[in-house]
Amino acid sequence: MELKDYQADVLSDLSQYLETLLECKGHLLNAFTKFWKDRGVLNQAYKNNIKEVPHVCVKVPTAGGKTFIAVNALDRIFSAFAEYNPTRPKFVVWLVPSLTILEQTVKNLSNIDHPYRQRLNDLFNGRVQIYEKADVLQGAGFNADTVKEQLSVVVMSFDSLKATNKENRKAFQENGYLASFLNDDGQIIEPLDGTDPSALINVMRNLKPVVVVDESHNAESTLSVDMLRNINPSFIFDLTATPRDNSNIISYVDALRLKKQNMVKLPVIVANQRSQEDVIMAALNMRRQLEEFAKKAEEKGSGYIRPIVLFQAEPKNKDDTTTFEKVRDILLELNIPPEHIAIKTANINELKNVDLMSRDCQVRYIITVNALKEGWDCPFAYVLATLANKSSVVDVTQILGRVLRMPYTRKHSIELLNLSYVFTSSSHFQNTLSQVVEGLNKAGFSKRDYREIDLSKVEYEPAPTPSPTQNELNLTPHTGEVNPAETDESKDLDIEKNKLNPNWEHQAVEQAANVDTSGIQQATSTASDTTGIEAIKAQAVAQAQQFEEQANAANGQSCPEELKAHMNEHKIKPIYEELAKAIQLPQFFIKLPSDGGFFDSGDEWHKLSKENLLSNFVLGNLDATISFTAIESDVYAVDAEEIGKGESAPAFKAVKKAEKEKLNSIIKSQPTSGQITSIVARLFGLIGKNTFYPIEDNDIKHYLTRILEAMNADQRADCLERDYAYVKLIKDKIHSLANEYAAKEFGNWLTTQKIKLRPSFSLPPSIAPSDNAPAISKSLYVTEGSVNNLESKVIRGVADLENIVWWHRNLERGKGFVINGFLNHYPDFIVLTESKNIIIVETKGDDRDNSDSKDKLKLGKIWEAQANQISHETGYRYHYMMVFDNNPIDGAQTAGSVLSLIESL
Repeated sequence: MELKDYQADVLSDLSQYLETLLECKGHLLNAFTKFWKDRGVLNQAYKNNIKEVPHVCVKVPTAGGKTFIAVNALDRIFSAFAEYNPTRPKFVVWLVPSLTILEQTVKNLSNIDHPYRQRLNDLFNGRVQIYEKADVLQGAGFNADTVKEQLSVVVMSFDSLKATNKENRKAFQENGYLASFLNDDGQIIEPLDGTDPSALINVMRNLKPVVVVDESHNAESTLSVDMLRNINPSFIFDLTATPRDNSNIISYVDALRLKKQNMVKLPVIVANQRSQEDVIMAALNMRRQLEEFAKKAEEKGSGYIRPIVLFQAEPKNKDDTTTFEKVRDILLELNIPPEHIAIKTANINELKNVDLMSRDCQVRYIITVNALKEGWDCPFAYVLATLANKSSVVDVTQILGRVLRMPYTRKHSIELLNLSYVFTSSSHFQNTLSQVVEGLNKAGFSKRDYREIDLSKVEYEPAPTPSPTQNELNLTPHTGEVNPAETDESKDLDIEKNKLNPNWEHQAVEQAANVDTSGIQQATSTASDTTGIEAIKAQAVAQAQQFEEQANAANGQSCPEELKAHMNEHKIKPIYEELAKAIQLPQFFIKLPSDGGFFDSGDEWHKLSKENLLSNFVLGNLDATISFTAIESDVYAVDAEEIGKGESAPAFKAVKKAEKEKLNSIIKSQPTSGQITSIVARLFGLIGKNTFYPIEDNDIKHYLTRILEAMNADQRADCLERDYAYVKLIKDKIHSLANEYAAKEFGNWLTTQKIKLRPSFSLPPSIAPSDNAPAISKSLYVTEGSVNNLESKVIRGVADLENIVWWHRNLERGKGFVINGFLNHYPDFIVLTESKNIIIVETKGDDRDNSDSKDKLKLGKIWEAQANQISHETGYRYHYMMVFDNNPIDGAQTAGSVLSLIESL
């Protein structure tokens, strides 16, 4: 199971936040503000809910794979802080809001065949143990030794650590099963008042867990915050579709990106019927047609799908038995087989131990009230039929998300299988739509993600009855004529047998067996189509195509609605709009074999990345000679320091040598081979998995082993003492070797035309820099990104030249134009002259370490030469110039000489 692109982006956001936190020495307020400021979002204040503890949130809509994101996040969180305490236990408390979600989470994380567990095993070398609260209370495989050797994940409900009842109080009582933790020689955290040191809560406090909070919007009460504080977490990672106001959100996922990745069935088609009778018939008819379409899709290679209807009965009394039993009776009267029907309410659970995804399962209709409001996810659920009284506003808020998940997370060949459906019969349809929007909001979606169809006032005229063609065959069974004027709510569900054909499903099967799916866009409504299914289908297909276009345009770069008011956003000046739109700056593309997939566009040229150049790179046997003689002590630990106003934050302080020696004593006592193995594991843990992708982790471990084998005992001991500093030099060496190889491949592939320049990068309509530049004439945007002294000197001189049309301060961090060669080079400025010269300018201060300047200049000049070979296609001439204040390297310019050169263009 691979990460979807938006999931990878969320994890990238998390990694960048962690890097910013370390860069800010653990100051939570400063790190959060800087994290967003770097993205052009201002005035983002950190909510210090749990003092001294990093507490962040990601917003991902329902069906977006929050659990898989959390699984991958654990490795990044532990790796980020490993350098400060390499022997820290990898202990996780995973909190969920309900028993239903708890059972589901434990089942998936424990199942060695499930993708979640497989990813955990891959990230933590197979050393993974999943516990429930009862397991750790009884010390079942849970002791001081095991937690040091593995990833330990305890899945618990929000309420299980609140001392509100006898069962929950067990976590606060003396516990002999956990005595091994008392004998451990690690740091002891002060027990909670009135509790025994051996109590589970105090064991957790000593382990300083990383806490994952699933559906975190349910965990914001005072009791929940106190519970989080009591377990003494080191990091809190919230996941939710609907964050609360006091959440520190570091990543947003837009619903369109889920649609683009085929995670959800959107848009939701909301159809208002004339009566509850029509709601039931519409649901049955739509489900039958969807199943026949699913069979045809399966014949073409799609997976098995058995569409399911969720009937949402309305409670009229405390035990709500009348309404859901009445719905079942109606279905049985319509000759629906009993095994096709299941009830799921607070007191009745006919879905227990039922695998709804199995071919052997017969369930096609699930009747509920609100028992499926969370924690229940079956991608076969397609239709939500709400059966409220006609005068009631239908409340689909809690249950709507159950029909959004897409089967097999792939687009299906028949468009109607890529949508979800809500049928209602409300005379207050607009109010009902408000409930749909609220339900979408609670699932992390918005009002743009549904489409409405109101059939409540449609008068159906009898249709002519010539022999139908194959394309005109209607899957909707003949139900007899329904009187639209009949609106007596007390009779809505009292469906008389003479109105409905008890053998309707049998007839539908016979008709559907020969249906031509090319006719699904017909919008006919006949006497036999009292529920308007054909009109719904036709409109649904049209709306789906529009929605698909929007989803395909989503690229993850747009600003979330929640942040737009805080964006430091500046638009292109109107006088330059047309000129800017016409420009596509060339970038390098690589020719790759087509995958030949069903949706293959046939385009074999893909934007080049450094990973492409390193696809055949093998590190293990390359030069492993590194000088470690100049290393200074660089070992830190996490502690807390006062930062004023009664607040505190994690800060980084040097670890005393005696403490470091204690951590390393076990490794030093091992024989040489054992020391090497242990130190390699330590160093690799500090480097982190996939840090040098696509270089394989085993290749890096082999390289580390060669480095350690060349050391004597004293050098290995010193490496343990100053492991982080050693890792820095090793990483620099690996980067150097990889860059050298990538540069060589880049040259070879240019020669063989495996890579070439193509017009690609368009200047965005607006930018959001982290800081603003002062007003300088001829800027492309109303305000440009900030400039330093040398940059200001150069660009002011450029702006004063008469032949300049506009200039632009290029942005970094994936926002701006990148020369994507054997390194990713974001130059400082883009300049346009009146004679259609595009000049790329890179400035370099004389006081800086210019170790990469030669490589950037080399790449820039290659780009210039290649770009001018396609100037006949673009209509522009291209130039790359590197500018030093006084002492340029060969091929570069000084600030003075560059102005004369640009003036001549």
